Amino acid sequence: MSANANRFVVTLTSSHDNPDRATVAFVVANAALGSDRETLVFLSVEAVRLAIRGEAGKIHESGFAPLADLIQQFTENGGKILVCSPCFKKRSLDEAQLIPGAVIAGGAKLVEFMAGGVSSVSY
Repeated sequence: MSANANRFVVTLTSSHDNPDRATVAFVVANAALGSDRETLVFLSVEAVRLAIRGEAGKIHESGFAPLADLIQQFTENGGKILVCSPCFKKRSLDEAQLIPGAVIAGGAKLVEFMAGGVSSVSY
């Protein structure tokens, strides 16, 4: 079994525009971590806003833990968050406001992580 078989990627394009998707993406990401998968969440389009301190705290979908708690749990347990650089710049967001564990990166970093075949889901 290749090392990549133990990797999992969640790509997310939504934040406040679809809080249900944003929440479920991190529920699944935490489940992947709990299954001993090296897990990466790639935030693009509107989801890049979740990488800004305080933004996830504005989302709490009924029946789920608050999104800020899910994200904190994810990063504290070793999950990685990549934030699409062009998407972040397009929205004129401040890199100094990034949450702990989030890293601005281009698509090449995602491709590198996924090279060789990786299980993934998109929200």
